[in-house]
Amino acid sequence: MFLFLVFSSSFVLAQKPVVLERQVTLMGSVFNITLVDKDSVSANENIDLTIEEISRIENLISEWQPQTQISEVNQNAGIKPVKVNKEVFELTKRATDYSKMSNGAFDISTVSMDKIWRFDGSMSEMPSQESIKKSISNVDYRNIVLDSTNSTIFLKNKGMKIGFGSIGKGYAADKGRELMQKKGIKAGIVNASGDIATWGTQPNGKPWAIGIRNPFKRQKVARILKLKNAAVATSGSYEKYAEIDGVRYSHIINPKTGFPATGLTSVTIYGPSSEFCNALSTSIMVLGEKEGLKLVRQFPEYRYLLITDDGKIKK
Repeated sequence: MFLFLVFSSSFVLAQKPVVLERQVTLMGSVFNITLVDKDSVSANENIDLTIEEISRIENLISEWQPQTQISEVNQNAGIKPVKVNKEVFELTKRATDYSKMSNGAFDISTVSMDKIWRFDGSMSEMPSQESIKKSISNVDYRNIVLDSTNSTIFLKNKGMKIGFGSIGKGYAADKGRELMQKKGIKAGIVNASGDIATWGTQPNGKPWAIGIRNPFKRQKVARILKLKNAAVATSGSYEKYAEIDGVRYSHIINPKTGFPATGLTSVTIYGPSSEFCNALSTSIMVLGEKEGLKLVRQFPEYRYLLITDDGKIKK
């Protein structure tokens, strides 16, 4: 004789969550997407959705793809305003706000700069003063005209361009996180090639541990950040730079002078938004330690870790 027992669905054993990571190339960079989900099937589906969201953003703001709204804005520089959707307009508006707050140290029109600096180790002497001055002739955020009523962007001068290489990946990381939170995913990381947005915790309840590299001590980290619902971005000169007469020149160029940033080797900012972390880190690289610290201290939700060109750590 067999005894059949009927169990209520409320007694089904809870599944142990899985952690799934996938690496993919998006926006010309390597992205690592990590999700804590109920099972691998669901995690893969949600990673696919995150990739779709990042690709959607890329198809709006890339200055390299000719069909995007930003490419159309650039193609009509000095000719006419271009109508863009609200998302593109708002991102551009925030970018110009970052320029104002940093007194021009951050500027999305730097993509129109002549490429007179090479950061592949081949430079042995400085460009001429004349070529440096000419290189920034089309760089000035004040010549980006925004019309909120008509949702248009107009670049005043022919030859001007705007691009989101500085904050675009951070924005994409924030949006990927936002989408997953709306989908009910309790935890994960969207790492947009160093612009990182995290939420929730690891399955063991511990926060996500993000190591900040020390470029002067390759085998050591400068600090391990323990993040739950936060973002982090690092700007630095330790991977792409030119060294001339013993001075290291960063690939991050001062939009006002045309000269690469010096003084700081690495700037890490962490706080709520990856986009804003990147705007701050880029600005501080250009401003330097003294003025950069004045800027970041205006935003108490954001913290910093600076490494100077002589290896000193400020945090």
